[in-house]
Amino acid sequence: MSSILTNNSAMVALQTLKGINKDLSDTQSMISTGKSIASAKDNASVWAISKVMEADVKGFNGIQDSLSLGESTLSVAANASETVTDLLTDIKGKIVAAQESNVDREKIQTDIDALTDQIKSVVGAAQFNGLNLVQGTEDVNILSSLDRSSDGSVTASDIKVSRQDLTTSAGVAGTTALTGGVTAANYGTITDSTGATATTTTPATGSTAQIDFAGTAADGNVYTLNIEGYSVNYVADVSGGDDDDAIRDAIKGQINALGIDGLTATDGSGTGELVISNTNAFEDFDISIVQPSSGGTMNISAINAETGLTSTSGSIEQRAQTLDFDTSAGISEGDTFKVTVGSSSFNYVAGKGETMEDVAKGLKTAIDSNPPDGVTTKTMYDEATGQWSLAVDDSTGGQAFSLAVTTGGEASGGLFGLDNLDVSTNEGASAALDNIETLITNSIDAAANFGSAQGRIETQKDFIEGLTDALKSGIGTMVDADMEEASARLQALQVQQQLGIQSLSIANQAPQSILSLFR
Repeated sequence: MSSILTNNSAMVALQTLKGINKDLSDTQSMISTGKSIASAKDNASVWAISKVMEADVKGFNGIQDSLSLGESTLSVAANASETVTDLLTDIKGKIVAAQESNVDREKIQTDIDALTDQIKSVVGAAQFNGLNLVQGTEDVNILSSLDRSSDGSVTASDIKVSRQDLTTSAGVAGTTALTGGVTAANYGTITDSTGATATTTTPATGSTAQIDFAGTAADGNVYTLNIEGYSVNYVADVSGGDDDDAIRDAIKGQINALGIDGLTATDGSGTGELVISNTNAFEDFDISIVQPSSGGTMNISAINAETGLTSTSGSIEQRAQTLDFDTSAGISEGDTFKVTVGSSSFNYVAGKGETMEDVAKGLKTAIDSNPPDGVTTKTMYDEATGQWSLAVDDSTGGQAFSLAVTTGGEASGGLFGLDNLDVSTNEGASAALDNIETLITNSIDAAANFGSAQGRIETQKDFIEGLTDALKSGIGTMVDADMEEASARLQALQVQQQLGIQSLSIANQAPQSILSLFR
């Protein structure tokens, strides 16, 4: 049936043409935007995922900027610490030259002062955008990543960079008393040359050991005394007139003939008594005896309550007293160690992450910076126990000597003591040689820490760049249009559009044939 009111063929052709035009519009949009999903209506879930990932990409771009800034800041700090190390090495050369007494120490001191000023200048200028990593102790956090969990929450990750204080600041002493006082259970004890602890005055003399020759010797009795690598032997000749005093005198003469610095043998107050004295400030002497197989005895006895002496062996201790720091005690930033010698007090304020080694060396530097008359120092390490000690010798003797610890201070700088290096005297030159090694070690450690942080940041930068590329690729896989497919589809739809228009034209002409029925 034909109708002039309803043209079914035209309606079908029109609907088909509308569908073709819609597909053609979508394809043209893909080609113009380059995306198959350009808005939420195209595919809500995929579009939402892509937007979250795009936001992460933006965040990682910001992180790359943060890492670049941190890398530049670290580069400045590393260069500064390496320069300081070179300058300290130059100072060491000057100090070594000053060990000779026939050089112009005043001119050498002038050079050292100039190098010290240069070090201060380097440390003060080593900043990038106002941030100086070679001053202060507060850690610096560099944003390194954004971590998204499965529930959608995001947390920021940082690379922590520890400042390496290379200033010469003496710090600020804490005022909060240490609970319980200074004991072996918390920080350390004072031990003198006789083995006594918690002594309050410095000794003027070293320690001694007494050897007792007693009894009736027999011909051929061999008396052997070993002193720190030396061996003294005497064979008794009783028939020739040897008695206890004669044996003592023979051993005494051999000991003194060894010419060991600071070690002398003298007669004791009783018959057959030999006293061996050690006046060295920082050197112990181990001794042992071999008794004769028969006739008489030879024993070590203690004078001045010497510690560690038995009847056959022991040690004649150094003259200096020692601060023996506890191996298990923890140190917090701001802990202040105060040593008093006579009327003079010396502080070292511990920094973050420091050990008893740092404390021992820091106190040595503090004392050497302005030592009382007759006072010299030396740091010691016991490999067997892992204990660090500070030996303090007072050749004058009788001065007050104590250790106190407080908390809540402001840490001393890593180059504390540099200002006070003084090679104008023999004692000052000797102390400076020890202390410059500590300062060089501190600057080398600082450079090494900065180098390690630089390597970590460089690795993280490379990772973030790769991660950003991977995220961009993933986003593209989800929302980017396949241009080859879109191009082919566009051509096909254009042909379909032309055919649809042709079909609609034919359908619209169909009612015209009805007119022929009325002619």
